[in-house]
Amino acid sequence: MDLFNPYNEAIAISTVVIVSYFFNFVSKKTKIPSVLLLIGLGIGIQEFLKSAKVDLSQYIMGALELLGIIGLIMIVLEAALDLKLKREKTPLLIKSFCVALIALIGTAFAIGGLFYYTGTIDNFFDSLLYAIPLSILSSAIIIPSVGSLIDEKKEFLIYESTFSDILGIMFFYFLLGNEGAETTGEVVLEVTGSITLTIILSVVISYTLVILLQRVEAKVKLFFFISVLVALYSIGKTFHLSSLLIIMVFGLVLNNYKVFFIGFLKKFANGHLLDEIAEDFHVVTNETAFVVRTFFFVIFGMTLDFSGIANIGAIMMALGILIATYVIRYVLLKLFVRNSITPQLWIATRGLITVLLFFSIPAAHEATGFNPTILLIVILASSFIMSGGLIAKRNDGPEPETLEFEDWEALDKEIEELSEEQGAKSVSS
Repeated sequence: MDLFNPYNEAIAISTVVIVSYFFNFVSKKTKIPSVLLLIGLGIGIQEFLKSAKVDLSQYIMGALELLGIIGLIMIVLEAALDLKLKREKTPLLIKSFCVALIALIGTAFAIGGLFYYTGTIDNFFDSLLYAIPLSILSSAIIIPSVGSLIDEKKEFLIYESTFSDILGIMFFYFLLGNEGAETTGEVVLEVTGSITLTIILSVVISYTLVILLQRVEAKVKLFFFISVLVALYSIGKTFHLSSLLIIMVFGLVLNNYKVFFIGFLKKFANGHLLDEIAEDFHVVTNETAFVVRTFFFVIFGMTLDFSGIANIGAIMMALGILIATYVIRYVLLKLFVRNSITPQLWIATRGLITVLLFFSIPAAHEATGFNPTILLIVILASSFIMSGGLIAKRNDGPEPETLEFEDWEALDKEIEELSEEQGAKSVSS
């Protein structure tokens, strides 16, 4: 029987998507991240192919690279479309941004130092390059997993993981794009110039695309504009620009047009139409990101080699990474959140972005001393720790919403007025 005819391939692809959809339901009920189930499915497929004596290794890496490019774009666009810039959300946005940024930088340097000073990687630049992917929260895992938490905690984790994704990807490519700089001043100058130029281009392109979206009357236009974004991203990478800023700014402008289209620009924004377009983009990015995540983690599972998972050195290194991650996270949550920090403390999973960036490390910077099993152990361990934290919180029962009210005199006056109204109604009746 020919395993690889078009009909069997169509059945296999469809089955993977259906199973992934089922995994989402299992994940919601059990709090086990669906990513672990997808990786397990990939491992099962790997064993099946081995038993059938089929070797797909020459195709797998190419598929991972393509999925990586599309995955980065769709994840950043999906994240930007989820960010609502509202005045009342400003403290939460600032708090989550600060935690994401400081945790990213602090954890990256801590892990980079661990790699460098233990001799795992022989130069600090490559050590930091390997450390960044291991310092980024996975919004692809976190966002679907925190739905049962109270709004304050859920929103904080959604914003934090989104910022961590975006900032981590930018940090990685900024570092990679400035590897030739000889002095710190030169690095700062090049990075500042790249960011400034990209921000200007991002704003111009985003306004232009949002205005054009309203003018195009064709029914089929969303994938046309997504293709434009993919092309712009690829062109930007060719010229060593921070292309993901273009994707992020476009998503922010589209989803928050009331903030960006003010003054004389108001006439260029049709609110009703832009709301519909933003909703359509939400659907497309969510569905596409779901499919990309599904196949990426399944294919990742197919590439895993468990021969080194019992390696003591890899286990100790992964343990050091996890300790650094949670210690830094504990300190930052205590400083910025102050109230109850569980289960937020335990929700620090590594996932899709970690794997994507790891596979994006150029061959010139590959470190022979780095054991890829470390990556697998950290992803699995952080996912299990998150699951344990969420299950423990669920077993404690629902957490009451906290009342944040500062003007207690006004509150007392309002209660007194309501009491008087109620008394008047009682007398009249």
